[in-house]
Parts: sequence; C-alpha cells; structure tokens
Amino acid sequence: MPQITYIEDDGRSLSVDVPEGWNLMQAATANGVDGILGECGGSCACATCHCYVDEQLAALLTPPAEGELGMLENVAAQRRPNSRLACQIKATAAMDGATLRLPAHQE
Repeated sequence: MPQITYIEDDGRSLSVDVPEGWNLMQAATANGVDGILGECGGSCACATCHCYVDEQLAALLTPPAEGELGMLENVAAQRRPNSRLACQIKATAAMDGATLRLPAHQE
C-alpha cells in the first residue's frame, strides 16, 4: 500500500496509506485532507481536486486524457506544468513516497 503525502498550501502535511486502485482524491477525502474537495465524486467534472504532483509521481503517470485537460483549464488556482486532478490518479505501489501539493483554493 503506497504512502502518499498531501501538503496543504499553508505547509501542513498529512501522509496517507492509500489502497492500490483508489484514486488520490478518494484517499484525500476519506482521510480529511482539507485542500481537496472532490465535489463531483471523482467523475472528472469539477476540477476541485486540482493538485501539483512531484517529480516522482509525474514520471509514473501517463499524460492527462482529453477530459482531464479540459477540466484543468477551469481550475481556480494557478495551473502549472505539473497540475493534475487527483481523481484521475490511481494509486500503485510504485507511488510510495510521492507528494501532492495543494493549491490555496479549489473554488
């Protein structure tokens, strides 16, 4: 089970053991990570799980699909080259130790 660290905009961090196959938005909301709202429940329809992935995680991910790219155009905080939607990232063992930074706001 990979351990993922979520870092809030204010610097607070929470490391979470994420079951393989869960998406990182599910893990965040199930563990009380304040910086991820996940209003659409993970259907890639709201962009309220916007995050910035670290280099380790970015190297493991496939490029965002067209739907995710469209939602990333609507994020409330600054979009960066490493912006992703946490609902579109499924946990794997290789992600152990990865970090997600969260923007100052999602709406």
